[in-house]
Amino acid sequence: MKKVYSVKDIEELHRGGGLESIPSNAVITPSARDRLNELDVKLVKRSGGHVSATTSKNNGALDENGIDQSVRANSSKTDIERLFNSPAVHELKEQICDVGRRLWQRAYVDGNGGNLSIRLTEDVVLCTPTLVSKGFMKPEDLCLVDLEGNQLAGIKNRTSEILMHLSIMKAQPKARAVSHAHPPYATGFAVAGVQPPTCMIPEIEVFIGRVPIAPYETPGTPEMGLKVAELVDQHNTILMENHGVVSWSNTIEDAYFKMEIVEAYCRTVLVTTQLGVKPKQFSPKHLKDLLDIKQKLGVPDPRIGLKECELCDNNEWRPGVTCEVPNQSVGNANQATDPEAETVVKAVTDEILNRLKG
Repeated sequence: MKKVYSVKDIEELHRGGGLESIPSNAVITPSARDRLNELDVKLVKRSGGHVSATTSKNNGALDENGIDQSVRANSSKTDIERLFNSPAVHELKEQICDVGRRLWQRAYVDGNGGNLSIRLTEDVVLCTPTLVSKGFMKPEDLCLVDLEGNQLAGIKNRTSEILMHLSIMKAQPKARAVSHAHPPYATGFAVAGVQPPTCMIPEIEVFIGRVPIAPYETPGTPEMGLKVAELVDQHNTILMENHGVVSWSNTIEDAYFKMEIVEAYCRTVLVTTQLGVKPKQFSPKHLKDLLDIKQKLGVPDPRIGLKECELCDNNEWRPGVTCEVPNQSVGNANQATDPEAETVVKAVTDEILNRLKG
């Protein structure tokens, strides 16, 4: 029996990128055909009993990921919906949901905290919604906004902190994806106002480098976004004072990787300070070798080009309380006394008392 496709069926398939699952002998209602025309989608019969969904409009504007770069924030609602529901964007929605689950599973976010975004075109950005746990997001929960934060598409409201993401994207053209979360160890450094030291682990030096702290501003305000944006020219990962961490990259996966790296590093540094010894650092020469690798990878770092004597400067690093071994030469009321010393003290005391009595 031939399946009948209504306009509702077309909407659901288009939203999920599944128009190609329509059989070639399917019956498509007039209203469904009108919707396909609005979306500028044509169904072309092919072998195997199915059809190919093609868009005749702007095929030359597709980038390597299949995103139609001709769509702008002021494009027609039809074009914006077509972009939002395209198979290529649906794949990015899935990526955001996957990263959201990983953030939640690793306890980098709680409640509905954290937010993620991907820049699709010149002024259209895909982002997470507000008041939704990152561990349980679905592709249909995501939103489209312009570079001013105005919502263009999506059934849920966009995240309240999107202005920070947009400030980063405006200030740093390489920032195609932004990840913000509250990983506890790195956030602890941010709350304490302590910048993590350098020259301890190669991975963070190559992929991140020195991690600055942006001064506190109220979350969701333009001021917060501007404070962070001032640092993204030279840094891809930033601690936000009394708030959390934000990282940017060309993909949402890599932005998340940077979140993992800085959190693991801050945890390792904290453990190191509890061992009661001075942390070991590799030499400025070794750091310079790492910066040379970093420069080849095109990762920004303000230390590139500095002399070796200017590297590995941790003068402002405050390791906090350490479990140092007590100095044995200093007396301690809680320590056991030396028996021989106690005997000598007792003999001298007795002798003094006897002389006083005489």
